[in-house]
Amino acid sequence: NLTRTVIGQGTMIDNLVHIAHNVQIGKGCIITAQVGISGSTVLEDYVVLGGQVGIADHIRVGRGTRIASRTGLFRDAPAGSSLGGFPAVPIREWHRQSAFLLKVGQKKGTSE
Repeated sequence: NLTRTVIGQGTMIDNLVHIAHNVQIGKGCIITAQVGISGSTVLEDYVVLGGQVGIADHIRVGRGTRIASRTGLFRDAPAGSSLGGFPAVPIREWHRQSAFLLKVGQKKGTSE
């Protein structure tokens, strides 16, 4: 069932952004470069997407959600959340994961 793709008032879209069929984008959203939004996705008002974010089809991103660059979103995102990583997790968890991987990498490098 194909319907119109709608982009809300005041939404800003950077270059190299792909917006698929049936996408609904609310007002005041910010979508930066190289973002891909799959079909039938809904971005509620004031969502911010960092560069190279990928969003799977039939996803709802709640009002005011912020998604960090290079995040892969495969599930609905609750309003007001901050997400990062691949797959997307709460931003603080993503920071912990990144710090852990850095620490593990440094330990391995010193033992060689």
